Amino acid sequence: MVTRRRIGAYGLCRDGDRVLLVRGSARSALPGAWQLPGGGLRHAEHPAHAMARRFAAETGLAVEPTGLRAAVADVSHLAGDTLHTDRLVFDVAVRSGALRAEADGGTDEVAWLSLAEAARLPLTPFTAEALGLPVTPPPATVPAPPAGGPPDAGPAPAATGASPRAAETLPTGAGVTPGVAGVPGGGATPAGGPASADRGQRFAAYGLVTDPAGRLLLTRIAEGYPGGGRWHLPGGGTDPGEQPVAGLLRELVEETGQLGRVVDLLGVDNLHNPAALGPEGRPMDWHNVRVVYRVLVDVATEAVVTEAAGGSTAQAAWFAPDRVAELPLTEVAADMTGRYRA
Repeated sequence: MVTRRRIGAYGLCRDGDRVLLVRGSARSALPGAWQLPGGGLRHAEHPAHAMARRFAAETGLAVEPTGLRAAVADVSHLAGDTLHTDRLVFDVAVRSGALRAEADGGTDEVAWLSLAEAARLPLTPFTAEALGLPVTPPPATVPAPPAGGPPDAGPAPAATGASPRAAETLPTGAGVTPGVAGVPGGGATPAGGPASADRGQRFAAYGLVTDPAGRLLLTRIAEGYPGGGRWHLPGGGTDPGEQPVAGLLRELVEETGQLGRVVDLLGVDNLHNPAALGPEGRPMDWHNVRVVYRVLVDVATEAVVTEAAGGSTAQAAWFAPDRVAELPLTEVAADMTGRYRA
């Protein structure tokens, strides 16, 4: 059985006590199920941009993200394969447009619904969770959608196993897009790296980690990996079937030996490096989506790298905030620690 992965972005839009939902069409994986508008990311696309694009296609409304509400993952079984989907849910505000249903796509109806009305409908699990309603598990096996799937739904899900370490440690590259609330700076450079480059999409979770004394915990990327020698936020790629928070706390132990607790979701960082050269020895066209959490370590110990395999983390250390600005940092680390020190 092959495990494939996909990243989706969705918008939670409210009008008083009503929320906007769309219904899956016969072309979707769950026909008749209602969910938040949104869909899959294209390669190199920022999640906030993907959400706005799919929201407009499914509802006719142009929206703007006002914050990042949640990052969750779920697993379904499709015709012999396992599909792991990482989902980002944004709070959004309507800017323009006229409400209408999508034509010949993955959804066929759109409606403003009260929570009581939504609770009486079949909801996708991530939608029910986002609305604070009881979650009903989907069928154990979800039938595959018709060949080709809904139009413009994002790239085909990628099979796992392609050099996760190279993706985890990439520093944010050029082509930075302006940030929005809940979306730290970091954007997508245009696709189209070397023709020989392998292409991959990676979902990762990182932490802005502090202890009771206010020190910041950072990890140094090993030489030979993209960004080698620079200090980075603790964290890394999530495993198939793993929730983002669980993946971050696992990585925190592996990279630093610390036990932490997540207290807030800070935002999402998007990175596209079309020609990353890592330990594979060949160009890799990586699109990395990274959620960033606020993490507290209540009982700090000496930071020690404990991971037995991978080798992408060379060192871990605690730093006083005024020392961090002197360090060579990845862009996402500079951005998040700079906000903390401000």
